[in-house]
Amino acid sequence: MQSKTFGSSLIVAGTTIGAGMLAMPLTSAQMGFTYTIALLIALWGLLAFSALLFVEVYQKAPRPNAGIATLAEQYFGLPGRIITTIASLLLMYALLSAYAIGGGNLLSPFITFFSSYQESIGIICFLTILAITTLMGTKVVDNFTCGLFILKLIAFAAMVFMMFTLVKVQYLKAMPLNYWLILSASPIFFTSYGFHVVIPTINNYLNNDIRHLRKAILIGTAIPLFAYILWEFVTHGIFSQSEFVQIIRQDPTLNGLVEASYRVTGSAIIGYAIQLFSAFALVTSFLGVALSLVDCLDDLLDRKAIKTNRFCLTLLAFSPVLIISLFYRNFLDVLTYAGQIFVYYGLLLPIGLAWMFRKKYPHMPYRVLGGKLSLISAFIVGVIIFTVPWLMQYHYLPSLH
Repeated sequence: MQSKTFGSSLIVAGTTIGAGMLAMPLTSAQMGFTYTIALLIALWGLLAFSALLFVEVYQKAPRPNAGIATLAEQYFGLPGRIITTIASLLLMYALLSAYAIGGGNLLSPFITFFSSYQESIGIICFLTILAITTLMGTKVVDNFTCGLFILKLIAFAAMVFMMFTLVKVQYLKAMPLNYWLILSASPIFFTSYGFHVVIPTINNYLNNDIRHLRKAILIGTAIPLFAYILWEFVTHGIFSQSEFVQIIRQDPTLNGLVEASYRVTGSAIIGYAIQLFSAFALVTSFLGVALSLVDCLDDLLDRKAIKTNRFCLTLLAFSPVLIISLFYRNFLDVLTYAGQIFVYYGLLLPIGLAWMFRKKYPHMPYRVLGGKLSLISAFIVGVIIFTVPWLMQYHYLPSLH
């Protein structure tokens, strides 16, 4: 069981560390290192807490591999299933669109023809390659993703090692230009801990063993937290805050971060390492979400007795993503709205499920600490984060770029 627990921890960590991490430096440039780390730790605690609420609710799940929508139906009836399914689909489409925009942005410098359409062609190429990969089936995607995950870890280790020696302590002492920016950044940072979709899978893998599932989640989320702190340490440590903010305002994209790193360090190797890590992170994140979306669409159509095939499912998954990413190109904004949707799926829903679960089963062996007060407090925080994109849109909160 110990090896299964460790393997489950790696599944959680691998699902968590992805494209959301790339947006962190772009988002936190104006916040300073200290408050960025404080936000990372606070959201880690919040989302580990919400994941443990799912663990609590799984004690009475109809089967070990029951999906999140099934749990919603168990406690809130058919409306709960419908709302959760819609939220899940919207979240996956939003994430895939953000990843496609980021992928197109990284590919665009290599497309020298049709210069005015570089990014559009980059997005189309990125989506075409990954659509073909998804079409080839889960086994191919699994093998491809495993290989890229190893390369991603190597690129990350190399990148951090090279940048570590260039860190200047005085840069890490910068304070927020505006303290409300911490709240503005919360939806994007929120998506960086989005592993909850794999909880049914690892619960089934661990045979509904609550103790080992809890351990897998705590270890599996601690690994990304450590990686995120390292990533923020080196990115905040090589730029002065004024320089960092100016760069992000000029080009708030992944290419902007790559170019800025090269300009400041003078090292093309560091620039290439960041570019490679970004590419691997985008592809592994994209493929994981794309597979989940195809399976979700397949299950949804199957419930309605609609016959389909892998090609049609892939087309249904990728067509909206292509349209959104071609006509709405802001990587950070799309990721912010994905974070808004994830607030329901990753925080408000588990709080609601735990509340109903405790009313129905008041004497279960495992219960997350904190009682009603922790549920109410977390719910209030979730509602606040949910409103952040609208507050920024109407200028009640400062923009991140």
